[in-house]
Amino acid sequence: MSTQDVLRNASTLASYNVLLQVMFRVLTFLLNAFTLRFVSKELIGVVNVRLTLLYSTLVFLSREAFRRACLSGGSGTNHSWRQVINLLWLTLPLGVLWATLLVCVWLWLLEVPDPQTVPYYGPAVVLFALAGVQELLAEPLWVLAQAHMFVRLKVVAESLAMIAKCSITVVLVVSAPEWGLYIFSAAHLMYTGFLVLCYGLYFIRFLGSKEANKKSFPLHHVGDLLPCRADGEPLVDWTLARLTWSFFKQSFLKQILTEGERYVMTFLNVLSFGDQGVYDIVNNLGSMVARFIFLPIEESFYIFFAKVLERGRAVKSQKQEEVAIAADVLECLLKLVLVIGLIISVFGYAFSHLALDIYGGSMLSSGAGPTLLRCYSCYVLLLAVNGVTECFVFAAMSQQEVDKYNLVMLALSVSFLFLSYLLTWWAGGVGFILANCLNMGLRILHSLLYIHRYFQFSQWKPLRGLLPSPFLLLALAVSAVVTAVSESVFCCDSGWLLRLVHIGIGAVCLLGVFVAVLLTETRLIQFVRTQLLPQYRKKHT
Repeated sequence: MSTQDVLRNASTLASYNVLLQVMFRVLTFLLNAFTLRFVSKELIGVVNVRLTLLYSTLVFLSREAFRRACLSGGSGTNHSWRQVINLLWLTLPLGVLWATLLVCVWLWLLEVPDPQTVPYYGPAVVLFALAGVQELLAEPLWVLAQAHMFVRLKVVAESLAMIAKCSITVVLVVSAPEWGLYIFSAAHLMYTGFLVLCYGLYFIRFLGSKEANKKSFPLHHVGDLLPCRADGEPLVDWTLARLTWSFFKQSFLKQILTEGERYVMTFLNVLSFGDQGVYDIVNNLGSMVARFIFLPIEESFYIFFAKVLERGRAVKSQKQEEVAIAADVLECLLKLVLVIGLIISVFGYAFSHLALDIYGGSMLSSGAGPTLLRCYSCYVLLLAVNGVTECFVFAAMSQQEVDKYNLVMLALSVSFLFLSYLLTWWAGGVGFILANCLNMGLRILHSLLYIHRYFQFSQWKPLRGLLPSPFLLLALAVSAVVTAVSESVFCCDSGWLLRLVHIGIGAVCLLGVFVAVLLTETRLIQFVRTQLLPQYRKKHT
């Protein structure tokens, strides 16, 4: 597959992933707004913080390192797919081990919620862990689909699974609210079950078909998806296994950084279950754009960079055409996420109070809710830049550099937990966001230094993508001032008419920013049209 083909496929994957994440976030957004009217904020806090942390910790530590290693450049070409499949099946026993350990911790070492307010906590812990193990059954199929750019499979599977989860939640919340945590446990089991079913049925139909033969797919029978030893080669590729071990050590630290505030809330009890529920709702609302735009871009273009770049080799010793494409894509991606992040930061500040009031009423818009969302709007800018820089760095690093970076991640993890604890006692939920900002800034600095050194003696300077045009910065500054004044004058206690005036002023300012982008960032617009928008990409091709 040529570099241009890889880029087109990665771009298609990013586009579909963005659409998928938009649907997920919108459904979750509506589901939270709906369930808030039927269950307590304490129950929401236990589900969205403690039980979700159990599930995410289990699946992340069980599969993330395997995904990173098996999707790196050379997987399936320098490595036998039989050996890759064998290695990927190790996620299942590893998941069972993590599930057993985490269930013991969640049941016996953590504070148990009041059974009158949050019923059926013990069974819910076991069922959420079971859902995580169940999802790992599809891991070899997921990696195969990602490596061969089966972009629609992921969209269909996760869409059906999410629809099933939301349907079960809505039906049970309305008809049997007294079931408590059983409702969300059943919905989560339904979600992971649908994922496994969709991936399994697809590959059963696909393997051995004319389409598979046309694509020269490396596996031919359903039995090839199961672990077995091939003649004349070891059970697993030990080079790939060592790379997996390096990523495993890193994934453990990355999980602490990613879910650090949930670990602090869960293990240190700095917020009540009710306050955890409010914080998590605000956090989900603030991270919607980050999750449905930035995360799919990071995941998809990591695959692109990993396939185009040769891990651990200097720029001069690689194919210059492929390095040029990678540098150009990195520069455009940095400019894209920077512009989006700046827009979110500017307009998020002036519309946080209104958004929370519409979404959850006075329970969210009174107190610290608006301040939390304003701070998160600024944090989104750091999330945007870090996602792109780290996806490039992780694709380009050698195994030795990954091991060294593990030490950096260790220091960041320790400092993050310490800062989260201190800042939360000082500033409440805002302290979590401040600690995240500090740590994210340090991670960005490390990645920028690596990228600078990587391209230092070449003609390419992709970090220029972090320099927006002066006219765009002026438009953003004017919008920030105008919308802030508009909020203080028109929003949010004087009725819907003045609220609509505030929304109209924001819309005009946003339109002005878009015009500034169209006039000054022509290269970025061309990249978005030709690589991220399917209808334009087909014409361009």
